Amino acid sequence: MPDADATAARPVVVRHGDRQLAGALLPGEPWAAAAARICAPVGGEPVAQDLSGDVLRFDVDPDRAVYLRAMTYSDLPALTRWLQEPHVRRWWHNDGEPSMERVTETYGPRVDGRTPTRMWVVEVNGRSVGFVQDYRIRDYPGFALLTPDPDAIGLDYAIGEPGWAGRGLGARMLWAWMQDAQRRFPDATSYFAAPDHANTASLRILDKAGFTRGTWFDEPQRDGTTATVVGCTLDVRRVLGPAPRRRAP
Repeated sequence: MPDADATAARPVVVRHGDRQLAGALLPGEPWAAAAARICAPVGGEPVAQDLSGDVLRFDVDPDRAVYLRAMTYSDLPALTRWLQEPHVRRWWHNDGEPSMERVTETYGPRVDGRTPTRMWVVEVNGRSVGFVQDYRIRDYPGFALLTPDPDAIGLDYAIGEPGWAGRGLGARMLWAWMQDAQRRFPDATSYFAAPDHANTASLRILDKAGFTRGTWFDEPQRDGTTATVVGCTLDVRRVLGPAPRRRAP
């Protein structure tokens, strides 16, 4: 006989202010669609709170608007300051000393669109608090050889403002990026991140956003060192569902 737990519908809970709205996944239903269906009677946009457990937990918080915008040259001083923060620099040291000159040299071409990597600023209620960079993995052949899906969209991210670290922003930030990435890369079926194996905070953020941990591998760094990282993959169709159709002009 099949395991009862394996065939049971997975619970979904959406926190909406002081209320807890509960339901369950329908067969084949994307997680985001289930959350939207469950909170439809009261409205609001559900975002991931913690998708790592047996219960899929979402949150509706209209008082905290998190969104991404394209990074510009005017953001490079803030990026420099973020990269100098100890909690960020510990994991971003391979790009060299984060001086304004080095940051402009490294990230300016990404801002200009001269590389396959694109840069995004994360804003909370209009305040810039961190950044995300993304790229099609196949555009970096050396990295593509190490990953399970070269057509996946890779990402790296950081909460730059120390006051926002550890406040539950990480999964919400990734959720905003995931929705934006799905519009820009409608054909992508997976997203991929590979934090250092010792970066437990980043791994936990990915867990909460719906990523699954996979293979550990050694990744060559720009400074000649090697980092042992954990490949984490998001199944786009399972978590977000099919890409929204583009409206005809």
